[in-house]
Amino acid sequence: MNWKIFIAGVVAGAAAGHVINHYLLEPKTISGDVILENVKEAFKQEGPIEGSWIQLKKQHYKKFAMDTFVYHGGITAIRDGERKQFEFIADATTGTVIDVYLA
Repeated sequence: MNWKIFIAGVVAGAAAGHVINHYLLEPKTISGDVILENVKEAFKQEGPIEGSWIQLKKQHYKKFAMDTFVYHGGITAIRDGERKQFEFIADATTGTVIDVYLA
């Protein structure tokens, strides 16, 4: 057996294992920008919005049995003739909005 071929096969197998683990098996997260656009579209259905923001750094969130990573964001919207500021928490893995509240 040629040791150079054996070592090359081991390195190739390790690289393939890393790629499979990193890109296929680990849970993916949704971009904060995509989540913000989805939330903005939902708010626009109820009236105009004036501004929005999102923290693009995911944060750990644990409440009761829910243990996940989330994005925090906010929307400034006109509701009932007044400017109101809402904040939201969205799951980074699914994009689901977990909570919306007045700021």
